[in-house]
Amino acid sequence: MKALYCQQNSPGEEMTFVFQERENLPPTRDNDVKIQVRACALSWIDTKLLSEIKLEKELLPVGREISGVVLEVGRKVSFFQPDDEVVGILPLDSEESGLCEVILVHEHYLVRKPEKVCWVEAAGTVRDGVRAYTALHYLSQVSPGKTVLVMDGASPFGTIAIQLAQHRGAKVISTAHSLEDKQYLERLRPPVDMRQPLVGKYTL
Repeated sequence: MKALYCQQNSPGEEMTFVFQERENLPPTRDNDVKIQVRACALSWIDTKLLSEIKLEKELLPVGREISGVVLEVGRKVSFFQPDDEVVGILPLDSEESGLCEVILVHEHYLVRKPEKVCWVEAAGTVRDGVRAYTALHYLSQVSPGKTVLVMDGASPFGTIAIQLAQHRGAKVISTAHSLEDKQYLERLRPPVDMRQPLVGKYTL
């Protein structure tokens, strides 16, 4: 079974990507979930951050956001069972590459995949979704009556942030880089009578 890793030989050099042949997975531990990967997002690998927190390695696993089907669960796993569809983010210190057929993940890094969301969309949006939710719910505690400014609202992160802020009852103002982005953002307005446009100003 092969998995994808990236290698940076020295600072300043371009990364090279290599497939590593993996041996069979270790036995499933108490809180592990064995997943058959259906989709994996290719996020940027922040080597500077990994170096600062002492997690830099010769070979860095590629693909941290995954979606897939549960094959097996450890004896203490309480949230999932075989055949569940899940999506999750592998932790920074994970040795696992998401670009692999089967991986082991701790249950706390997973959630159930919504039934109507496809594998690719689930893996591709979970990272930005967690970032937006953390910012709006835990850091700023957005609630009805508050106003949220989302920069570059037509970006993947911006789109999710706008939708979550609207869901929490906040008024949303956004910026856009082009007329096309502005038109896209106007379609995100909630289906209620709003006097204020979603996009207050856009820049070219």
